[in-house]
Amino acid sequence: MDKEATLYVIDLARSMGEEHSGRSISDLEWALQYVWDKITNTVLTGRKTLQIGVVGFGTDHTSNDLQDDDGYRNISVLQPISQILMPQLQALPAMLRPSKTDDRDVLSAIIVAVDMMAKHCGTLKYKKKIVVITNATGRIDDDDVEDTASEFKGKGIELVVLGIDFDDPEFGFKEEDKSPVKMQNEKILKTLVDLSGGVYGTMQEAIDELSRPNIKPVRPTPTFKGQLKLGDPEHYDTALSIDVERYFKTSIKRPPTASAYAVRDAALPEEDMSAVHSLYKYKVKDEESGGGTRDVERDELAKGFEYGRTAVAISESEQNITKLETQAGYDILGFIPVDMVERYMILDNSSMIVAQKGNDKAAIALSSLIHGLYELGSVAVGRLVKKDMSEPIITLLSPFVETDFECLIENILTFAEDVRSYRFPPVDRVLTVSGKELTEHRNLPSEELLDSMSEFVDSMSLVRGDEEEMCIDDTFSPVLHTIEGAIKYRAVHQTDDIPEKSEMFLAYSRQPEELQEQTKGALARLIAAADVKKVPPKTKGRRKYRETEKPLSGLNVDDLFRKQNRTQISPDNAIPEFRQMLEQSSDLNLVKDAVQQLASILQDWILRSFGDANYDRVLEGLGVIREEILGFEEPALYNEVLRDLKKKLTAGELGGNRTDLWYRIRVTKLGLIANDTSPSSDVSRADADTFMSLKG
Repeated sequence: MDKEATLYVIDLARSMGEEHSGRSISDLEWALQYVWDKITNTVLTGRKTLQIGVVGFGTDHTSNDLQDDDGYRNISVLQPISQILMPQLQALPAMLRPSKTDDRDVLSAIIVAVDMMAKHCGTLKYKKKIVVITNATGRIDDDDVEDTASEFKGKGIELVVLGIDFDDPEFGFKEEDKSPVKMQNEKILKTLVDLSGGVYGTMQEAIDELSRPNIKPVRPTPTFKGQLKLGDPEHYDTALSIDVERYFKTSIKRPPTASAYAVRDAALPEEDMSAVHSLYKYKVKDEESGGGTRDVERDELAKGFEYGRTAVAISESEQNITKLETQAGYDILGFIPVDMVERYMILDNSSMIVAQKGNDKAAIALSSLIHGLYELGSVAVGRLVKKDMSEPIITLLSPFVETDFECLIENILTFAEDVRSYRFPPVDRVLTVSGKELTEHRNLPSEELLDSMSEFVDSMSLVRGDEEEMCIDDTFSPVLHTIEGAIKYRAVHQTDDIPEKSEMFLAYSRQPEELQEQTKGALARLIAAADVKKVPPKTKGRRKYRETEKPLSGLNVDDLFRKQNRTQISPDNAIPEFRQMLEQSSDLNLVKDAVQQLASILQDWILRSFGDANYDRVLEGLGVIREEILGFEEPALYNEVLRDLKKKLTAGELGGNRTDLWYRIRVTKLGLIANDTSPSSDVSRADADTFMSLKG
């Protein structure tokens, strides 16, 4: 990896604390959005070769190597050039504040930055960049512009000037009523950038670009170096052997995962976080031991593999027998027509196979193979072993030919066990029980519907002439960039709320307005052809989770057989009568009485149960109470029933030791109703989980 050193030269004068151009935040806060994004991106990589420094000018104090000269006052080195870590990052916000003075010279600050860069990098090979951020309202001594520009060219330093409210005709931004001083300063800085071959722009463009996730270039690293063979070159002269290298073509980038940390005692020095280490204990069933289990060491365990619901143990010696003794290499097993390759056969990431760097003979040989496959419309099936004794991978090698580049695209093939076959009835015809085939049926689309759907799909085309909207190269992973953005923001702003997503970020989550207008006519014709009708809203019952449905016959059998004003529940038909009792009234007192009655019946079933004979009835009854109480949004009623039941079970008041029933209650997830299930509950998820332990 090349070493990189970037210096941010930031204007911290008093005027940077003012608000301009209708913004609700100060110029400095606005500009720091760009700075934090770039610095946190660097910190996120964790690379030691990416080094950052920060220089503030217009500061109340002076702290730099050239401070003996009066021309370099009010310039402070806030962060020397080094790998920046979290402690340094979190210290920067307190230092990047507007000062109490407007006395500063941006050109002097740039000279200090060039001096810092030269001393740090010396003669070592670095990619060097100085980024200047200013509103250019202070004085600038332009006597040294040409000499400073030559320093940038001579030392190979890239200069980037981002001005707050700078005019930029190419971007389309112009500040109205600009002061003559700022106008002159912009010209001086533009001259410096042009002479040094740098980049000059307005901060508005840089801020707008922040809402679009950056494509991060990745240095290609070979995942295999060796010979691509067809046949056995050790025994046959006709065999083919080409020196090749394998690189990733596409790879899934996953968002960063969280690790467990514990907060240290505040009295301890340095870091206040400590990594959490896991300690594993293994237990096996042992009827002769106390509690029915016995602790064992990890070395005493054997690997078990699931076969259906049975665990099959395989010892290490048996595993060695089944392990293939392989040697690193890439072999072509054969060739097949490309038409025989189905998309479902391809799994995982894709790679590309290219000739060994600097090997002209290998390049010519691989090119011949690629063009042979391309012209014959064929692909190769390969067997890859990345290193000795590793598992072989069966791959598909497809020719890729462009004007200035060619290679073999590698995809991993599925095993037969990876393919799931499902049978579905045909969608273009209906088969009757007798085997008769119907081509006209209410479940089959008419020609009018097919034509309307085809027109609607065509109207949603994102290609207009030579331009394509929402092209694949501009899309990005919302999950990846949302999590990374939250981490980066929280690293700098430890107490502020995470900001809302930008409009550009949200653009891919909804259909463009122009496209909606474009498809309105086709959509209306499709709705008419499909005879789409709005479904009338269902009649809601008085409870949250229950809906009243009217029988198709119009005759409600329940009304005919329901006992009016039921107040007692019979143990012989407890659960149906409990439901009926709740349906008859919305009086909370009656609901409480019904719950208490059924709870008493459940406890009586447990008391009279011979072994676990009544346990299924008890579990069903608990489930019904829980379901109905959730509908009434009165979780405290169910939680009270469960607490009372646990108390009596643990005390042995319901027929002796019934702890096995509590285990079944836990397995069937009939625990306390926590506030993550019902907002009306006063029980947290942690307390609910603790309660389900017999000791909780």
